[in-house]
Amino acid sequence: MRKFNIRKVLDGLTAVSSAASASSAAQQQQAGNRETEIQETLQSEHFQLCKTVRHGFPYQPSALAFDPVQKILAIGTQSGALRLFGRPGVECYCQHDSGAAVIQLQFLINEGALVSALADDTLHLWNLRQKRPAILHSLKFNRERITFCHLPFQSKWLYVGTERGNIHIVNVESFTLSGYVIMWNKAIELSSKSHPGPIVHISDNPMDEGKLLIGFESGTVVLWDLKSKKADYRYTHDEAIHSVAWHHEGKQFICSHSDGTLTIWNVKSPTKPFQTITPHGKQLKDGKKPEPCKPILKVEYKTTRAGEPFIILSGGLSYDTVGRRPCLTVMHGKSTAVLEMDYSIVDFLTLCETPYPNDFQEPYAVVVLLEKDLVLIDLAQNGYPIFENPYPLTIHESPVTCCEYFADCPVDLIPALYSVGARQKRQGYSKKEWPISGGNWGLITQSYPEIIITGHADGSIKFWDASAITLQVLYKLKTAKVFEKSRNKDDRPNTDIVDEDPYAIQIISWCPESRMLCIAGVSAHVIIYRFSKQEVTTEVIPMLEVRLLYEINDVESPDGEQVPPLPTPGTGSNPQSIVPQSHPSTSSSSSDGLRDNVPCLKVKNSPLKQSPGYQIELVIQLVWVSGEPPQQITSLAVNSAYGLVVFGNCNGIAMVDYLQKTVLLNLGTIELYGSNDPYRREPRSPRKTRQPSGAGLCEINEGTVVPEDRCKSPTSAKMSRKLSLPTELKPDLDVKDNSFSRSRSSSVTSIDKESREAISALHFCETFTRKADTSPSPCLWVGTTLGTVLVIVLNLPPGGEQRLLQPVIVSPSGTILRLKGAILRMAFLDTTGSLVPPAHEPWREHNVPEDKDEKDKSKKRRPVSVSPSSSQEISENQYAVICSEKQAKVISLPSQNCIYKQNITETSFVLRGDIVSLSNSICLACFCANGHIMTFSLPSLRPLLDVYYLPLTNMRIARTFCFTNNGQALYLVSPTEIQRLTYSQETCENLQEMLGELFTPVETPEAPNRGFFKGLFGGGAQSLDREELFGESASGKASRSLAQHIPGPGGIEGVKGAASGVVGELARARLALDERGQKLGELEEKTAAMLYSADSFSKHAHEMMLKYKDKKWYQF
Repeated sequence: MRKFNIRKVLDGLTAVSSAASASSAAQQQQAGNRETEIQETLQSEHFQLCKTVRHGFPYQPSALAFDPVQKILAIGTQSGALRLFGRPGVECYCQHDSGAAVIQLQFLINEGALVSALADDTLHLWNLRQKRPAILHSLKFNRERITFCHLPFQSKWLYVGTERGNIHIVNVESFTLSGYVIMWNKAIELSSKSHPGPIVHISDNPMDEGKLLIGFESGTVVLWDLKSKKADYRYTHDEAIHSVAWHHEGKQFICSHSDGTLTIWNVKSPTKPFQTITPHGKQLKDGKKPEPCKPILKVEYKTTRAGEPFIILSGGLSYDTVGRRPCLTVMHGKSTAVLEMDYSIVDFLTLCETPYPNDFQEPYAVVVLLEKDLVLIDLAQNGYPIFENPYPLTIHESPVTCCEYFADCPVDLIPALYSVGARQKRQGYSKKEWPISGGNWGLITQSYPEIIITGHADGSIKFWDASAITLQVLYKLKTAKVFEKSRNKDDRPNTDIVDEDPYAIQIISWCPESRMLCIAGVSAHVIIYRFSKQEVTTEVIPMLEVRLLYEINDVESPDGEQVPPLPTPGTGSNPQSIVPQSHPSTSSSSSDGLRDNVPCLKVKNSPLKQSPGYQIELVIQLVWVSGEPPQQITSLAVNSAYGLVVFGNCNGIAMVDYLQKTVLLNLGTIELYGSNDPYRREPRSPRKTRQPSGAGLCEINEGTVVPEDRCKSPTSAKMSRKLSLPTELKPDLDVKDNSFSRSRSSSVTSIDKESREAISALHFCETFTRKADTSPSPCLWVGTTLGTVLVIVLNLPPGGEQRLLQPVIVSPSGTILRLKGAILRMAFLDTTGSLVPPAHEPWREHNVPEDKDEKDKSKKRRPVSVSPSSSQEISENQYAVICSEKQAKVISLPSQNCIYKQNITETSFVLRGDIVSLSNSICLACFCANGHIMTFSLPSLRPLLDVYYLPLTNMRIARTFCFTNNGQALYLVSPTEIQRLTYSQETCENLQEMLGELFTPVETPEAPNRGFFKGLFGGGAQSLDREELFGESASGKASRSLAQHIPGPGGIEGVKGAASGVVGELARARLALDERGQKLGELEEKTAAMLYSADSFSKHAHEMMLKYKDKKWYQF
């Protein structure tokens, strides 16, 4: 044990900067020896970084596919991402390395595989039989561009149409090209002088696999006979074709055109369409053609046994419907339903009962992929209601402006939030179960509750249950409803601090134990909420207005009031209490006509009905000062045990007692220092020559900021609170992202010494405030952007009624600590190295009158505070952990000696630092602007992990990245998606078990029965031996230069493993059939797979012979 301690001492010493002087080194040695008492259990092997899951709507979707047997949905995006959805809770994210847009997806139905076609002319075969799908094969086309793919059900031959109008055939087992090619000039008539355009459609006749329907963009459709290698029929139309669909009997097909028409063709009548329909065209009386409409981008033709067929289409609206939302049209018999969508339609698919194209389709739902949503429509119910979407796809309902992550919350929190959130659900959904129901859930190895809170541009806040790598919305709070809405732009005199989104959330401070919630918004407003299960009506909304000034010179403030000066620390006299008045909105302009003493938003003056959930306790607003708008809030903290909320910006700090609804502290940042100000500051110049200050903390743009750009919301392109980047980082960012905001503080570097000092971190705690203290007391630690930490003492009255009658006395302690870079986070450890959480009150229902016993209890109730016991040594009782943008320090209290120091980064800066618990210990986790994620042990600050993960490419990542307990972290990876990751070795190891399975063994449904006479006289589906046509022996080898085969990373493992993809499945099928004594001899792989997967008809020439051999004459 002794040896271990010595190593710890050495670790403690190595963490200290080598530049320390000899005397401080001796002090370090002495301190290091004391630290041997704290045994740090965390080692490097406890840490590993990996992505866990991605939640939210796939950003910029571009393709859609559905496996009707496995019931799995796939969505491809413009950035090459692939998202797979099964039953609620079964989701998967994959990424094509090239990042090229996905143009089409095709499932190998019930085979556990998927083919993706990309805009860079590559095809990829994905194995879905493993929890993390992998690419088995890729094929890169060199000379032609892929425009359309078609894989017939239970076939291994994929048809690939190209921009030149040719069709190539790919064997999906080996991912090699067949020598069989359909050339465009053979397909169209020789008399045709022009090129028919790219291939826009390929499908085989449902009743005859030997006939292939080929649609060319120009309007030509060809029915190609695969065996004779010539066109049977050619159908020509004046208008360009967008899509084609078959009737299941194979005698008719329907085309959608660019003029908003649908043409229905009889297969054997190529001269003219059997019928032309303009679904949204105005019929003219004198028999003229209806006016042209917008293109019909896609049509599907689905039949039912019992009634009329469904024709479902997207687009085709008339040109005079300006401003009308995108529509999906469902035509069923004589009825036409037009279903309006919130966003433009990317693609849609009709879900049918059968996977066989030659059977009645029996459609039951339509999946509509929109630009920013996924909608499922129930076709079986009147009025076509939508299904309630169980996936967490509404993260982006309003743009996310900040988020916080809490792991290991109190266990009663999620049920409490769920119960109040359940009342907010919309009505009118389909009564049926969600139809995308494939896959299986993983094992739940994590038992602790996790909550994610997202703040949005419209002022809403969403609480999400994030336990066990799933995500489900619990409750939504609308903070904007407390304010008067402006009816028009002229009626917004005060909200012009921000151009749009005046209610956007910037900072969230939440106490999970007491359930107190506090938010800071972009219009310099703070709202405090209490949680209640009772509905209340608030007659008058409690409101305070605070006037925060930034004055260096000794000029009186405009209203003649002077803030009481801070007492000089160190004097014997008692510190003077600071209780400035709050300022009511008495005047809207000062004597010189400048706007003064008015807030940016107007609080409603009518009674407010508040539903169960979070209810307003107090609204605080900063007001305009002599024509200058209030500066945005940069830091916020709430404490339920003390009944206090504190916030700061680049002007100063304000503390409010939310129980007594009074302002306790209202100081400029400089006044906080008293006589200890270490900076030489220039007095501000007279008002007239002053440039607009901007709502930003510091500007990095050259020149001055124009007043219009003074204050934009976090969602607008130009940011108000600009982040000052070290010069070497600037060129790496886009011009657009040259300035960006984040939820905590803005950075100040040496470039920007003259900018204002802002409050960047606030922490309530019970600790030693001065060197001479013998016991801990409640206080507030304040961190600034110039790296200063100041301590303010809180003198709280006793609990119960006295707490509401006596004032809280606030006084400075004189303690000042210094670090390099803006202060980001502070925390406190006890003598054992355990985290000392801020004091909090347990939650109780506030809106129910207490009986006498309860009142007595509440009088006696002490706030829950984990402070060291008196039996411990007084000399070194606590350790303060302070993390700034450049370094971290551990300071012993009350002596205030720095015992450990770690310079985190020299060339970059820390964006987020959190003190978190992991494996029954604690560590400091940091995310740097240069993309590194680092962790450090506590208290010795030994580096435990340093991984290059993600370069800071935009402000969204900076604003939303956060760490939490148990090795969890997250950030907004796109405007619509949350990426979760873990830095815990244990979670990485358990991840495989926790992930859901996409593929589950399911029997393929039986093929449709053909009647006896159809079988006898050949009226049913005609099968085709594709191997005979497309195999190397028949068609020869394809040109080597046409496409290049690339083995995928999942190829070898995929074939070797139990979940071995298509090829292995076919081999296993053959073995299983052999064991059952059904010797198939030299039959092709396709026959074996079909016989195994379902007792369906064999599609080969032997089929008729076998059928009649087994039957007696009387069975006909």
